[in-house]
Amino acid sequence: MTESDPFRVIFVCTGNICRSPMAEVVFRDIATRQGLGDRIVSTSAGTGDWHVGEQADRRTIEALDRRGYDGSGHRARQFTYDDFATNDLVVALDRTHERILKQWARDESEEGKVTLLLSFEHPDTAFEHHGALDVPDPYYADAPVFDEVLGMIESASHGLFRQLEPAIRPPRP
Repeated sequence: MTESDPFRVIFVCTGNICRSPMAEVVFRDIATRQGLGDRIVSTSAGTGDWHVGEQADRRTIEALDRRGYDGSGHRARQFTYDDFATNDLVVALDRTHERILKQWARDESEEGKVTLLLSFEHPDTAFEHHGALDVPDPYYADAPVFDEVLGMIESASHGLFRQLEPAIRPPRP
């Protein structure tokens, strides 16, 4: 990343219609609210191609809307090898995604970009989730589970932003 290039983060889940779109929207919102929206690009993708071109799941859009986010413009896409080159950080939503992404990495540099979102949670919050590092897939659940998953994503996304902010914020004149 140069001073003029934005820091690029891609969030990855299974089909790119539930968890990763939530993380993409939340992280972009955090960056914008902190005055760094022009310094961070937040996108998302799925490891599978089942939903390519589709909007986020209706329950995802509704959960985001209940918290003041807009996820209506999202269109699902599949992660590609090019995503390693075009992103500075590849954030997996669970350990299965992390394992797949690391297998897809062509070298140590690409593998080193892969991390788990919940690894950025505050230790007290992680304890509430029993120290789990997987954001549960809400696809087969109802609206309250989508809201719970969104809360986990918000918490960890704030932690991720706090970790990245010193390197992204331009120096004061």
